[in-house]
Amino acid sequence: MIKIPRHAAVAIFALGLVVCIRPALITAQGTPTAPEKIIIDTDIGDDVDDAFALALAVQSPELEILGVTTTFGDTEARARITDRFLGELGRAEIPVLAGKPSATKNPMSQRRYADAAHFTKPSHADALDFLLDQIRKHPGEITLIAIGPLMNVGAAIDKDPATFRKLKRVVLMGGSVRRGYGDMGYTAPVPPMPEWNILNDIPSAQKLFTSGVPLFVMPLDSTQLKLDEVKRAFLFTQGTPVTDQLTVLYHLWGQQTPTLFDPMTIAYVLRPEICPVQPLHLRIDEKGFTREEPGAPNAQVCLDSNSEDFFKFYLRRVASR
Repeated sequence: MIKIPRHAAVAIFALGLVVCIRPALITAQGTPTAPEKIIIDTDIGDDVDDAFALALAVQSPELEILGVTTTFGDTEARARITDRFLGELGRAEIPVLAGKPSATKNPMSQRRYADAAHFTKPSHADALDFLLDQIRKHPGEITLIAIGPLMNVGAAIDKDPATFRKLKRVVLMGGSVRRGYGDMGYTAPVPPMPEWNILNDIPSAQKLFTSGVPLFVMPLDSTQLKLDEVKRAFLFTQGTPVTDQLTVLYHLWGQQTPTLFDPMTIAYVLRPEICPVQPLHLRIDEKGFTREEPGAPNAQVCLDSNSEDFFKFYLRRVASR
């Protein structure tokens, strides 16, 4: 059982949030609708926002998670972290696949989460083969949600571009179009800069932006969403399997205030009005900058989001039982 400071009750009251019932999959006309098929491509284990994104997906009956693929660095360790997270949530049936490992000096702050071997598998099938096989089985139906460096995406385009183009769409956390890191909209402007997911595999990002697949981009401009102390106290005192695992991973992460970059991709799929998009032509240059240029749009881009609406939706959904 996770111990929470006694002042958390005050924070919960201040937040004024009520846990909601999970929504039924019914349209406005009263007819059933099938869950949207998604695959999540993640570098879970470094920054903690990947786990917060996966939590939102698992808590959303509107989504059918076909699988989770891991990318960047020690992809097997990332897959084992995902194994345990899904197992603790009672969702061990969701396939977890590992991408090709890559060299990196980036520390994996949550590696120890998988060391206990709860729910973890000794090895994982290949992420690239899984991704392409699923697209072939469900042409035009799958949303690929990319929340890590784009190694698996670039490899899929290289291996079978025709199959990759049969994705329904790619929803990407990546890029910095008009605002850089630390530009929260109320400080002096910070110019665009190379964003992490793009910078760590520039060639794959370039391939994605020229692939012709419908692309929905959540860049730094709209994803610098701070999970402050009051919101953390609310989540971490709920005592559900999801919130308990997020609490453990947050403490392994070892920093204070997470920025929920990645969860905006899941939130957009579920509630697109939270992050309205506009058509732009974007180019990834050789240094990893996301350049806004004239030309036919190749992406739908969210340049501003409603953080209040995001957190109301996110906290209620993730805390629901």
